[in-house]
Amino acid sequence: MPPDLPVRRLHPDAVVPARAHPGDAGLDLVAIGAHELPVGGRTAVPTGLAVAIPAGHAGLVVPRSGLARRHGVTVANAPGLIDAGYRGELIVVLVNLGAEVHRIAPGDRVAQLVVVPVSLATAREVEELPASDGRGDGGFGSTGA
Repeated sequence: MPPDLPVRRLHPDAVVPARAHPGDAGLDLVAIGAHELPVGGRTAVPTGLAVAIPAGHAGLVVPRSGLARRHGVTVANAPGLIDAGYRGELIVVLVNLGAEVHRIAPGDRVAQLVVVPVSLATAREVEELPASDGRGDGGFGSTGA
């Protein structure tokens, strides 16, 4: 059974996140207020919502593929991370990588929230790392094209 996600409206125009289709991973996040996003610019878009991510989970704010494909608009810090203890307003930072100014109207879907389980690993300093599968310390592009 999926975890419960308590949502609090901080603004009367806020829209409770919902899935566009049953089984979708993301819950749509909706803008309150109008915003203009210049070419190459970024803006913080309030949602008017606060959530209580369940313990042992994290919320990931991810781009909407249609905005990226049609307008070049994406989440600047994708994915944005919401820790389980955060109770402030969800604000989506968007960046316009497109060729035209993008206008956001109140009620526009601007991103998606995906709630995922997390493993709370503890960092432990060691003198040497365990052997890997052969990649070693190869960095970016080290596995081919």
